[in-house]
Amino acid sequence: MPASRPDLALLPRPTKVSPLGGRLVLDRDTAVRALPGAEPAAALLRSLAGPATGLPLAPSPEGRIVLALDEQLGGLGEEGYGLTVGPQALLLRAAHPTGLLRGIQTVRQLLPAEALSGGARGSGSWELPCVEITDVPDRPWRGAMLDVARHFQPVGYLRRYVDLLALHKLNTLHLHLTDDQGWRMPVDAYPRLTSVGSRRSRSQKGPSGPDGAHFDAVPHEGAYTKAELRGLVRYAAERGVTVVPEIEMPGHVRAALAAYPELGNDPARKLDVWTRWGVCDTVLGVHEGVFDFCRAVLEEVMDVFPSPYIHIGGEECPTTEWENSPAARERAAAEGLADPAALHGWFMGRIGAFLVERGRIPLGWAETGTELPLDFTVMTWRDPSHALAAARRGHQVIAAHHRATYLDYAQTGDPSEPVAQPGAPVTLRTVHGHEPAPAAWAEAERARVLGTQAQLWTEYVRTPEEIEYLSYPRLCALADRSWSGGRGDWPGFVERLRHHTARLDALGVPYRPLDARSLAATTYASPSSGTARPLS
Repeated sequence: MPASRPDLALLPRPTKVSPLGGRLVLDRDTAVRALPGAEPAAALLRSLAGPATGLPLAPSPEGRIVLALDEQLGGLGEEGYGLTVGPQALLLRAAHPTGLLRGIQTVRQLLPAEALSGGARGSGSWELPCVEITDVPDRPWRGAMLDVARHFQPVGYLRRYVDLLALHKLNTLHLHLTDDQGWRMPVDAYPRLTSVGSRRSRSQKGPSGPDGAHFDAVPHEGAYTKAELRGLVRYAAERGVTVVPEIEMPGHVRAALAAYPELGNDPARKLDVWTRWGVCDTVLGVHEGVFDFCRAVLEEVMDVFPSPYIHIGGEECPTTEWENSPAARERAAAEGLADPAALHGWFMGRIGAFLVERGRIPLGWAETGTELPLDFTVMTWRDPSHALAAARRGHQVIAAHHRATYLDYAQTGDPSEPVAQPGAPVTLRTVHGHEPAPAAWAEAERARVLGTQAQLWTEYVRTPEEIEYLSYPRLCALADRSWSGGRGDWPGFVERLRHHTARLDALGVPYRPLDARSLAATTYASPSSGTARPLS
């Protein structure tokens, strides 16, 4: 794809692009023809491009923009599509409706950037470059996790977040709904989860220093209604994005224990919703009342979220309380476990089996890659070697190594950057260079890697503006590499990104500007090997 052609600076990079020469003019008489099965995609095209361009794009059996399902494109999979833009007509084809949704985002990017926002509606007409595109993603899981437990975000912003994911052909919104510092998902059977657990009295200000932690004096609260969450699920599905809910257990549950102390290892103890960041040592107990609670919560979660995957956390679970609890020690002995620490795998196995019985796939954070039951799809985050260990064991894997996908780290070492997670920067090039399934792995192991996703934990991120500044353009890099796979080259990405920022500008995204620091070469140190390798 010629990098010098700004009108073809598509992001992520398509599989094959052939410029044809000439332009297709769209004007007020341009109509959209949807063949059977393509009507939802046509409706999305009209809702996105119509108001932004000021063109009616009315439905018509004679329309010059044609959307069609074509089983002959079955080899392109669920998300692949073929797009032909000629001087007289546009034809978008796919074997599955989701492929049409991906192609619509390409059509949007082929338009001038201002056509994304309605900034020049008065022009009366718009031009598309004539081009032929065949496109298919490298892997099926390309996502972003947003933590709304530490800092709540209104559902209206979550819809904008989905729109930006869809523009970049990212297909999964992983919504981190509960943690020590807040519970955002309403549960009818346990109303105190939100009436108590959604509000904390204050928040830690910045990382802890030599003199300890500092706090503000501002209460923080927020919870969604089920209607809001169902509406978000529908909105995302219309754009080809699946919302995957996460309900943390058996650790990261301080907000739940503040609401229902009887779920803990010391039922008489009164707890507050945690105001600190980091790992809290209060965890769920292992008595049957806890499993009744977890099952009831997850039943209501599954009623709201049709996602095949349900994330139940599982990471950073201190076992000190179990080791000190006579009841937990007795439970471990009764279950034939070696020690109370083994209750973690036993706990996750019981909850995972419950989800499997109900036709869902349990998803969890993996600390080593091999500690979760095989029913789980695992997100490996601590070390790249854990993804390989999990794949060899037989897990489906989502590679989410924190030194390449965690966007709450600073983008550069510039001291003017906002307060971020302590640690070395995760640069734009680091994100783009992350390969979730390295070519050196055996093919069977590579085949078990579903893909990758970015993570934005929000301890130090309060507002939508801060979310977008930290996300972009790094999320562009993840989108490009996760869709293109080995086709993603750094110089070509940088050239396309320079043009793509005009689209971000049109949409009002407050991204970090491209400069020498953000585009600098870097190396990526692998903790498993102790060596550094270039990311080119």
